[in-house]
Formats: sequence, structure tokens, C-alpha cells
Amino acid sequence: MSNDTKIYLDYNATTPVDPKVVDAMLPYFTDKFGNASSHNHTFGWEAEEAVELAREQVADLIGATANEIYFTSGATEAVNLAIRGLCEANRDKGNHIITCVSEHKAVLDTCESLEQDGYRVTYLQVDASGSINLRELEEAITDKTILVSLMHANNEIGTIHPLKEISQITKSKNIPFLSDATQSVGKIPVDVQELDVDMIAFSSHKLYGPKGVGALYISKDDKPEISPILTGGGQEKGLRPGTLNVPAIVGFGKACEICADQMESDSKRLRLLRDKLESELAEIDGVLFNGASENRLPYMTSISFENIDGSNLLRRLKNLAVSQGSACTSATQKPSHVLKAIGHSDELAFSTIRVGLGRFTTEDEIEHAICDIKEIIPQLRLLTQ
Repeated sequence: MSNDTKIYLDYNATTPVDPKVVDAMLPYFTDKFGNASSHNHTFGWEAEEAVELAREQVADLIGATANEIYFTSGATEAVNLAIRGLCEANRDKGNHIITCVSEHKAVLDTCESLEQDGYRVTYLQVDASGSINLRELEEAITDKTILVSLMHANNEIGTIHPLKEISQITKSKNIPFLSDATQSVGKIPVDVQELDVDMIAFSSHKLYGPKGVGALYISKDDKPEISPILTGGGQEKGLRPGTLNVPAIVGFGKACEICADQMESDSKRLRLLRDKLESELAEIDGVLFNGASENRLPYMTSISFENIDGSNLLRRLKNLAVSQGSACTSATQKPSHVLKAIGHSDELAFSTIRVGLGRFTTEDEIEHAICDIKEIIPQLRLLTQ
């Protein structure tokens, strides 16, 4: 590998589409181009059958049944549909939502928007590892609470929330529980029956499928009442109208099928590479690893470097595709809200990189990344003296 080779280490932001997924999708752009809602001829029937197979593949990955899966354009739409749709359908029951300060912006921005419409939102704080206090969650619940929305795994630091314990609290209060599982589905085991979550949002492009498609799981047991937030067409059992993106849905299903087969081996290999990266970089003075020490995603790490010029960090690491936070907020000049929530200063937040490993990451790439980071960080530290 040459010194100018670009190495992709931002699998939290998006993943390359698996070649097997591409192969599965291609016929549905040309020969099998029918509209899945065209019920009067073979082109439509063929497309509908492909969509329903994909629905089963997606459901199988999370231990659900096919009729509990609703296709969307991605996790952000799924989150909006769940939160806004539930609030609209339950206006007469209350106006209180509970979430967390370190959630993805898809949740936070939606909740902030709803506050403008008269809803009240409690934002639970997190500790230095990014974990919530379950007692604080329980104490925040009131007779006006209509939804708890807490992510499964944090997209910036990898900390995993204890969904089963959270669902025990919400079930005891008869409150619907939504989890943004975008970073965990396909990467670690997610069984909706075991976790007992009412709704889960996730996305295809985070698990080696195409962009532009995602899903909302809604439990058929104690099914939360949700109103559609779009109208016209009646697709997805009237909850999410619009012509289905058949090629993308087919790819999503195939990607889920592959993840079900490879998730365990991928996770084991990536954990070893992640641990190698961290053990080598731990030798650098003033390095901090963010997130929980044990209960976190196996394929990523968040690393802060003390006393360096963070404004030049990514530019100097020009051959490494890493990030300083969520891809959805990378255009802003503000420090990561997640890193601020766990107690980092603005300076330290800007001196942090998120490294995401994936299915196609090699040991050789990790070794080169280690060398680049070990070379650059001392230089950036010298620039600040």
C-alpha cells in the first residue's frame, strides 16, 4: 500500500454497497421495473413479490415478522414517522416526550420542532461514558408522557443503551418506546422480541445496502397508535404513502440477509482490529478513548487528543477518511453535541476523531492508519507550543 492510498474509515457515516447487493438490485432497474402497486399485471406482481421477500429478509435480521416492517426513505424518515405520527395520534393522551441529550439530530431536531407546537420534552443527561441513569428516566415519566425515544448505540462514541431494561420501565408505565437502532442493526445482534421495544428505526446504507431506503419496525403486540405524516396513495398499509423504491428495497433485503450470515464473524474480526488500533494509539501522550469501556459497538472508536490544533486535524490526516462526529452535522462549525454532553470542552471536541471500521477494512489499512496518526499528532502538538 503506497503512502498516498486513501483509506476509508468512516463506516458509521455510510458503508459501500456489497457487490452481492448490487447484483440483486440490477434487474429491478431494467427487466423487472414494475411498480409494486400495479396489481393488474405480471410486472407489478413481480415487483410486489420482490418487496415482500425483502420485507421478510429485513424482519428476519431483527427477529420480527414481515407485517411489522414499514419501508421508508431512511432512518430519519422512520424516526419522524414514529415520533410525529405517535404524537399526532395521541394528542388527547398527553404532550410529554422523553429522550436524551446525546441522541442523533433526527430525534433531537424533531423533538425541538414539536416543542414549538406545544409538546414538552425532557432531555436526559448522560455521564462521561455516554450512559443514561435509568432512575432519572423513571423519575421523568409523568401521566402526560406519551413516548420515550432512546437510541440503541450512539453514532459518535458507540455506547450501547440497555434497551431491555429501558423497555421494562416503559412497559410498566404503558408508554411506547422508540429506539433509533441505525448504528446497531446488522452490526450487533438486535432481537426485538428479546429487547421488547415497541418501535425501531434503521437504515440500509449503514449495513452495506443502498442509500435512500430504511425501515420502521412497529410491534404488532401492544401496537402504538400512529398517524401517517404524509398522505396520498395508501402504500405501506396506509402509514407511509408513495411509490416504493423497489430496487433499493430489494438491495436492503439482500444486505440484511448477508448481515444475518456474516454479522458474527464480521464483528469478531473488527473488534480485533479496533482493539489493535486503540492499543497502539494508547502510546500517544494525552490520548483519550470516548464511550463506555465495555458496553459499546465493536467496530468503532472515538479518540480525543489533548493539547493539539484540532482545526488542522482532519486536513493533516488527509489519506484517512475519518470524521469529527456525525456525518449529518459535519457541515456545521459547532463542536459535537455528543462530546459536549459527556463533558468535553470545545477544544477537546474539535480534537477528536471517530474511526469506523467495516466489512472491507483490512489489517494493512489499520496498520497504515496507526502510522499516520502516530506521525501527525506530535506534529500538531508542536504547532500549539
